[in-house]
Amino acid sequence: MNILLIGSGGREHALAWKIAQSPLLTRLVCAPGNPGIAEVCETRAITVTDVEGLVALAQEIGADLVVVGPESSLEVGIADQLAEVGIPCFGATAAAAQLETSKAFTKQFADRHGLPTAGYGVFEDAALAKAYLNQFDAPYVIKADGLAAGKGVVIAQSRAEADDAIDDMLGGRFGQAGARVVIEEFMTGEEASLFALSDGQTAMLIGAAQDHKRAFDGDQGPNTGGMGTYSPTPVLTDALVEEARVRMIVPTVAGMAEEGMPYRGVLYAGLMLTPTGPRLVEYNARFGDPECQVLMLRLKSDLVPLLLAAATGQLPTVKIPEWHNEAAICVVLAAKGYPEAPQNGSVIVGAGQDFGEGVKVFHAGTVLGGGALKAAGGRVLNVCARGATLEEARERAYAAVDKIDWPGGFHRRDIGWRALA
Repeated sequence: MNILLIGSGGREHALAWKIAQSPLLTRLVCAPGNPGIAEVCETRAITVTDVEGLVALAQEIGADLVVVGPESSLEVGIADQLAEVGIPCFGATAAAAQLETSKAFTKQFADRHGLPTAGYGVFEDAALAKAYLNQFDAPYVIKADGLAAGKGVVIAQSRAEADDAIDDMLGGRFGQAGARVVIEEFMTGEEASLFALSDGQTAMLIGAAQDHKRAFDGDQGPNTGGMGTYSPTPVLTDALVEEARVRMIVPTVAGMAEEGMPYRGVLYAGLMLTPTGPRLVEYNARFGDPECQVLMLRLKSDLVPLLLAAATGQLPTVKIPEWHNEAAICVVLAAKGYPEAPQNGSVIVGAGQDFGEGVKVFHAGTVLGGGALKAAGGRVLNVCARGATLEEARERAYAAVDKIDWPGGFHRRDIGWRALA
């Protein structure tokens, strides 16, 4: 098979690494890729939102399957355009991807289909949004409606902070993505991420992970796109997974098909494990980042048949995936200043060395310049490791982190603390 992979981050590096292991693979091309991905497969300098260029590339290489990494490609309709030319796509149509690209859409969909989630209101007017806050006590949850690169959520600890967040979002900080805000009831509990593949009619679970969103140790600092993750997640028991599958995943796939937007691709449910059971925080229309990295490390089965089956409506024909009976962890190395103003251009030394058994470094935001590897993004490297236990995986990951010489970066030292506490 010839496969085109779209994306340039750590998630796509992990997908490329896993896809490249498939005996079904003839050729793998990634657009635009990054220096780490370029060590695994061919890369082409086409941006993830250049739909015309990506479709032309898929046709040029005779792609049997296109695998979409980032949500921004889905939002601009890459799956729709590939369908027009008859190329299977692992990724949702623009309409189906609204489960991620519009938080208001998802909340209203949850209402229509009885999905357990937080109470909410949707506003375009700042005064009305602030008045709605009177229904709640602090903390307050304020979200930009559209895509904001994982930064469009504020958990405000005071009314003044909440008012400022509303003014900030509706005032244009996130452009059109912040033209509406969603204000939600604050839910208490631990968060976890559950992943399922969907072929438009059926769903198959494909693992779970637990993320660390805050920038600094002890869950302090601003929200980020994710500073690290681990899998499996002890807090997400088999019983909770089954409850989430029955009450969220299955009704969502059925509801999207019923509403004329059959969902194909990966469905990522962000869950809050409340005292009354799992409730939906949000949906994402792609593999999480950095959750994908630990899932790919733990996945024993060939990924390609699973992706192809989801893209072509054939999920019931493939075997349920097998997993390595080991834990995996990912530590994100981010550029100083992330998430607000990451400092790009600093030199990274030692990221390509052999770190020993079970360790893999995925590139998330790097470039090559002047013969050196340099930071070119907020989250720059993902240092991942597998081990017989989470503790062993964590020791291996941090041992590798400590061998990378990058004064321009920072990372958390407590990834996995919940499970190890």
